[in-house]
Amino acid sequence: MEILEVYRERVNSYLEDYLNSISPDNSYQSKLKNIMKYSVLAGGKRFRPILTYTVANLFSIDIQKVDSSACAIELIHIYSLIHDDLPAMDNDDIRHNQPSSHKVYGEAQAILAGDGLQALAFEVISSDELIDSVTKVKLLNLLSLSAFKMAEGQSIDLSIASKEVDIELLNNLHKKKTGSLLNCSVMFGAILNPTISKKDLSILDSFSNHIGLAYQVQDDVLDVTTSEEILGKRPNSDSVNNKPSYPSILGLDESVKKYESLYREALDEISFLSIDEKPLTDLTVKLMKRSF
Repeated sequence: MEILEVYRERVNSYLEDYLNSISPDNSYQSKLKNIMKYSVLAGGKRFRPILTYTVANLFSIDIQKVDSSACAIELIHIYSLIHDDLPAMDNDDIRHNQPSSHKVYGEAQAILAGDGLQALAFEVISSDELIDSVTKVKLLNLLSLSAFKMAEGQSIDLSIASKEVDIELLNNLHKKKTGSLLNCSVMFGAILNPTISKKDLSILDSFSNHIGLAYQVQDDVLDVTTSEEILGKRPNSDSVNNKPSYPSILGLDESVKKYESLYREALDEISFLSIDEKPLTDLTVKLMKRSF
């Protein structure tokens, strides 16, 4: 089995375990857990936890020490998707080829499910007995800051609907909205190595910022070039919501050139790591060639 699929199955298994470990006192609490599971176990690319596993593996970190961080970043991501799909936000009815959480359980319960997943992400790391206290504080600090930046980016995104913006503003909001969690995913794997050098840490930080923006530009391109069946959600969502996107500002061809250039810069950066970067290079190439 390909290593990326191993990571995907591993994080899926642990996510289900974490959710099942929630012990409801009554049927009402059980309902919230089931709503959370509906979105978490619906599938997904799991690129963020896969990034965490991949970077940690570069430094030969025991994979059992990586599981909580990998799950935490995905829980934050899924909470953000539940909230993004709400009518007050992006108003999307389909996610992973199934009805969005609010379409099945109602807006109020969907909001609470997102809140619950966010809280659970921090509990998962803080209760991990395999990670020392100093490292836990670093992980939790980065996760909280990244989650805030993500929310800040979404706030900017909502405020510029139907407005003309320049590419600098678009870059800034997506470095926060999308890039912050991808940066966190990479840096989680780095932080789990207590002896990582400042140079490697800096290289991975810059690398993650490049792929974070590349990922969003690519998403904007796929949003207008890929079918709903492949995307797993409604295409042309930016256009429907009157939101500026890279294709609407740069054009489709220039947007493709932009994200490919960002990925190439990221690949060039990690070639200077002190360890064998090939697994991360291979993953980055897969990201660059993704079709959904």
